[in-house]
Amino acid sequence: MFERILMSCALVLSATVALAQSAATQPQRFLIEREIPGASKMSPDQLRDAAKLSNRVLREMGPEIQWVQSFVAGDKIYCVYNAPNEAMIRSHAEKSGFPANRITPVAAVIDPTTAQAAR
Repeated sequence: MFERILMSCALVLSATVALAQSAATQPQRFLIEREIPGASKMSPDQLRDAAKLSNRVLREMGPEIQWVQSFVAGDKIYCVYNAPNEAMIRSHAEKSGFPANRITPVAAVIDPTTAQAAR
């Protein structure tokens, strides 16, 4: 009987550790606000060059950080990234020369289908 209890405790502990490790390696989604005067007036060539530079730095940094997409609006570019932590986002900004004025972890994503989610 004692051996069964001990074995059960070991299994629970093992599962808990595995879940914690899995959660630690899951990337977090971040929203990055970049203040770039005149961003919305950048030409297609300038935007392409910026994307090429970002992609080069991302390749050098490895697969842990991923650029999802960006939105150009006024004097700002809002970027969506997946990364294990904010420090990696800041490192990418420094290496690429892009500002990262505000970095916010995304808590949830909603869209029109959210209204139809089951209760």
